[in-house]
Amino acid sequence: MQTRAAVLYEANTPLRVEEVILDDPGYQEVLVKMVGTGVCHSDLGIMKGENPSPFPIVLGHEGAGIVEKVGPGVTLVQPGDHVVLPAIFNCGKCRYCIEGQPALCSEVLPALVSGRLPGGGKHLHKEGEEINIFYTSAFAEYVVVHERTAVKVRDDAPLDVVCLLSCAVSTGVGSVINRARIRAGESIIIYGCGGVGLSAVMGAKLAGAGKLIAVDILDRKLEIATELGADYVINASNEYPQQRIMEITGGGADYAIETTGNVEVMAQAFASIHDAGTCVLVGVAPLGTMLSTPPYQFLFGKTLIGSMLGNVRTKIDVPRYVDLYMEGKLPIDKLISRYYILDDINDACAALERGEVIRSVIRF
Repeated sequence: MQTRAAVLYEANTPLRVEEVILDDPGYQEVLVKMVGTGVCHSDLGIMKGENPSPFPIVLGHEGAGIVEKVGPGVTLVQPGDHVVLPAIFNCGKCRYCIEGQPALCSEVLPALVSGRLPGGGKHLHKEGEEINIFYTSAFAEYVVVHERTAVKVRDDAPLDVVCLLSCAVSTGVGSVINRARIRAGESIIIYGCGGVGLSAVMGAKLAGAGKLIAVDILDRKLEIATELGADYVINASNEYPQQRIMEITGGGADYAIETTGNVEVMAQAFASIHDAGTCVLVGVAPLGTMLSTPPYQFLFGKTLIGSMLGNVRTKIDVPRYVDLYMEGKLPIDKLISRYYILDDINDACAALERGEVIRSVIRF
């Protein structure tokens, strides 16, 4: 079938919205008609050449839609199901999936670097040339994904909102609840108040955090953090975060979540926790950058860990997060600054790079 998609032919060039050929779903694959797709910094990283990628490629990995057709062997969803398409696939067979860590599935990275679906082909073509896949390649009107990527959610949830659970919201909320495992009353600092950071603020509030501190360099983002539950906000362009954090917490926070992907900010986050505290790195730094921190900090029991997609178990956590949103307990709609149509996707990407939006959503 033909579908319109935003194709990137090389780094540092605009996306081109054009007709491409999409193959029918194969074994254990489904065809999904997209309803909404968020625009994420991970897409920008490929567009700017900060991270390697095969070209041409269709980006987008924060999508949701409605199952239109299923291939042979599909048992998890059926036509008409409303689905969220998490960025991270889980095969259910590798050691990480079996151990209950599906966000670390060993099939994801090989598929990503080769521009294909996990366990499958590329499915996208134009004039005889294959087009590479980026996670789900959700900057398109239709996508084909493995059935394990399609997470069924309740029909009354707005798909052009809960699409953010495919990446930003699950990453932020999960990094606090699943990875940091914060307990009620404990203190936490969130570095960066973009889509992931503000989702971490919501997750920390939901978990009953004590002193909840948000750090950014833009006052308007800090205002949203306050609205979402932050007890204290720090503008890092006006004051030194670590000093202010020591004053607020009396010696450092129990947890820090770093979402910017800036290695200098990562070092600041690690320095902001107390001895025996835990710092979770969530932001994606450009390939080749190195993190430097004094090793003596580890001698006093500090822990530095990473988190992929918030360590969520997509089939379990995503429907729960949808329920929390529908019950008014996880206001993820407040992250959406603007809606765009597919033809205006370059404008959406530019607005994100300029810091004008928290999240833009392409509405199909």
